[in-house]
Amino acid sequence: MQRVLQQLQEVATTPLTVLLLGETGTGKGVAARTLHQWSRRRHQPFVHLDCGSLPQTLLESELFGHEKGAFTGASTPRRGRIEQAQGGTLFLDEIGELPLESQTRLLRLLQDRQIERVGGSQTIPVDVRVVAATHRDLAKAVPQGSFREDLYYRLKVFPIEIPPLRKRPEDIPHLADHFLGQMKDLHPQLPPRLGPAGLQALQAHNWPGNVRELEHLLQRAAVLARGGEIRPEHLGLAVPVSVVAPARSAEPLTILPLVEHERRYLAQVLAHTKGVIHGPRGAARLLGIKPTTLRSRLLKLGLMQTRNPRQPRWSDP
Repeated sequence: MQRVLQQLQEVATTPLTVLLLGETGTGKGVAARTLHQWSRRRHQPFVHLDCGSLPQTLLESELFGHEKGAFTGASTPRRGRIEQAQGGTLFLDEIGELPLESQTRLLRLLQDRQIERVGGSQTIPVDVRVVAATHRDLAKAVPQGSFREDLYYRLKVFPIEIPPLRKRPEDIPHLADHFLGQMKDLHPQLPPRLGPAGLQALQAHNWPGNVRELEHLLQRAAVLARGGEIRPEHLGLAVPVSVVAPARSAEPLTILPLVEHERRYLAQVLAHTKGVIHGPRGAARLLGIKPTTLRSRLLKLGLMQTRNPRQPRWSDP
């Protein structure tokens, strides 16, 4: 992310159009606001429009504004998001979802710095800095006919790629501290702490929802931990092997039957949970299986001496 921040700093003080690229949840909206705050337009409006959240009929009016009588219900003239951003920054999120007709009108804004409201003929000059973002591959959308080639190159003046969270696990501790710090401010009675096992589980996760998923996961875990240490079971994530199995020095490979490997591994998990099988801290929850299934397997492997759940005697090999 240091490279991303450096690029934002370099382009912030220029009038160039910026295209933010990256998967959903990587923080493109945060990057756009940071760019605005570092620019000479920081004291002017920052206006955000999600191009994928509105139907085309409403999107045209929302973006460009409309004149009185432009359509049914348009009883008064209305300034659109572009005019509202006058002198500041217009952030067009999910620009890849913009309909072709709207793309044509947006192209005029980027080329001539002028717009016309829906239902109007008056040309309105505008001074806005456009920052666009998308999770789509616009280079592929152009030959498919869903995105105008001339608009693509107008937007791609200064592209910035924001990497997914799975490619930067070293950022997770800093992000976790930030989000948990926000939780402390909102809920002083539940000051959450991220334990070593919880951190390792976070760094081992694939993060399909990226930073947004991390934020929501920590918010939930902070409540479940009740002010204590956040562990993998609070996060709903698997325990990394390094947490369960002690580190060993390099040694010659010993070939054992698969069932023996399973027996030793389950014994290590039970040692980690101090014999607890049920509940949020139990071995079944950590392994992601039903307690009855685990108990049956332990009996078969000779790791449990009774079926009585109140007397879970087990043997450590």
